[in-house]
Amino acid sequence: MKIGYFLSSEEYTPAQLIEQARLAEDAGFDGLWISDHFHPWNDEQGQSAFVWSTIGAISQVCELPVTTAVACPTVRIHPAIIAQAAATSAVLLNGRFQLGIGTGEALNEHVLGSVWPTVDVRLEMLEEAVEIMRRLWTEEGFVSHHGKHYTVDTARIYTRPEAPLPVYMSGFGPEATDVAARIADGYITTTPDRELLQRFRDNGGGDKPAQAGFKVSYAPTEEEGIEQAHRIWRNSGLPGELSQVLPSPRHFEQASQLVTKESTAQSVTCGSKADAHVEAFMPYVDAGFDEIYVANMGPHTVDMMDLYRTEVLPELHRRRS
Repeated sequence: MKIGYFLSSEEYTPAQLIEQARLAEDAGFDGLWISDHFHPWNDEQGQSAFVWSTIGAISQVCELPVTTAVACPTVRIHPAIIAQAAATSAVLLNGRFQLGIGTGEALNEHVLGSVWPTVDVRLEMLEEAVEIMRRLWTEEGFVSHHGKHYTVDTARIYTRPEAPLPVYMSGFGPEATDVAARIADGYITTTPDRELLQRFRDNGGGDKPAQAGFKVSYAPTEEEGIEQAHRIWRNSGLPGELSQVLPSPRHFEQASQLVTKESTAQSVTCGSKADAHVEAFMPYVDAGFDEIYVANMGPHTVDMMDLYRTEVLPELHRRRS
């Protein structure tokens, strides 16, 4: 089991994300997740840099492997362009890059004015996108593709890594999980759902790597941690498919008014107690995930890294040995 750090592009500036990557390596984390958004979930988060520029900068200060969690190569950005961006990232990271993909959210993908497809169409588009990207990474000549959703005309990626890039796919429901098991090299989720993970393994995922991520709210006191988690990330408490269909941060702010501070306190590990942070990993460990990534909410990332370096990561390593 590997323990990684999750870089939140929606909350921190590019310079902060680069510094967090360096701190994560120094603290002893095994890898990095980084989110890919056009918008933050709400205005309180306040950031949303272009992830591919950030990844390039991280490659110059950090030796950890990086996974996008997750990019959407279907609507806002054509899969041929994502294929080029991912290939360049893999070259800069000397092969330490996994392309994590998903069907996306209207929040990010509607910005060019395209109609937001239904989930079955989005899965169909994603599968075709993966086919295009893999061809561009592996075929020696020019690639042309005339499919149901995409056209590629005599395209060739010249800067690419020696080995084809691994593609990990997110699956938050049974349909997406089944597609991930069939077409992806690994699985990504943000819930410790043992049944979905087993479904992935049973339906073709086998022993492919399975990654999961979650957020904590480090602060000197539990009360401050609850306050900052509720203020910055209460959108995480929205149920069902709302996160896929709401189109703007303003809509997420309106819907998030239904999320109470009490529910945030129950669902997020807050404060500075090492044992509470260790226990936050246990549902994911018990579910059987191979890699678990933790993100921090709020301004106390340096102190959070100190706690993880001295207490949390050593205890997690002790438990997994």
